[in-house]
Amino acid sequence: MSVGILGPGAVGGALAVRLALAGEDVVCVARPETADAIASDGLTLEHDGAALHARPRAADTLEEPVELLLVTVKAPALDAAVERVAAQPGLVLPLLNGIEHMDLLRARFPRVAAATIGRFEAYRSAPNRIVQESPSALVSIEDGHSAAPLERAGVEVRFGGSDKDVLWEKLARLAPLAALTAATQRPVGELRSDPRLAAGVEEAVAVAVADGAAVRPEAQWAIIDAMALDLTTSTARDVAAGRPSELDAITGAVVRAGRRLRVATPTLEDLLAQCPA
Repeated sequence: MSVGILGPGAVGGALAVRLALAGEDVVCVARPETADAIASDGLTLEHDGAALHARPRAADTLEEPVELLLVTVKAPALDAAVERVAAQPGLVLPLLNGIEHMDLLRARFPRVAAATIGRFEAYRSAPNRIVQESPSALVSIEDGHSAAPLERAGVEVRFGGSDKDVLWEKLARLAPLAALTAATQRPVGELRSDPRLAAGVEEAVAVAVADGAAVRPEAQWAIIDAMALDLTTSTARDVAAGRPSELDAITGAVVRAGRRLRVATPTLEDLLAQCPA
């Protein structure tokens, strides 16, 4: 199956390697310098003491139709990345955090399915080299769509109800976690007893329910309680390094949804205000 990877960073690069090694026809779409590095030397994924190497095709613009397009850029880069897609994909599967990216993508492409990726920790050590620290990854997709290439590549896939169910299931815990870890630069283990985390989860769940998602605070806490004590968020790391972060796309999106749905989010708003602009 032909699969495009729009943004072969940590998430996209790791998936590109596994998809290519599973026999899928993969093309990575990236900025010219990244596309050149992949075209020249391929992609390497370091995981569990092994180095997996693949040679997917690479280009700075998607000029050919693909059956599946995985959008794996971070939210601040989405507008520019979409301009690199000149051909119409069969199905677009965005693995971004937040909810607001869906409107942009659905206005641009005819078939877009809501999806998220979880249980995944990785970073890019070079333009064409990814280090995966987590044992595995879980991709959740709204019902009614196929993810056969991901399943053939050994990625766990779960179908999770409506588009809102899928997006809010992750966002309801990520919004308070991203803001609190970014504001305090402390890991999850030190924040579980922070009353702002409990209040933020309650606020985000209330917004999710008002938006029509089947999300429960107990389920969110079960996941948070299972997280490693030293776990932080990529948002906190980006904020600490002075890089563009997804904080507005994650926590800001929940605050804006709360205003639209008339659900108060004072804790999340206060945490946002404490984070560097």
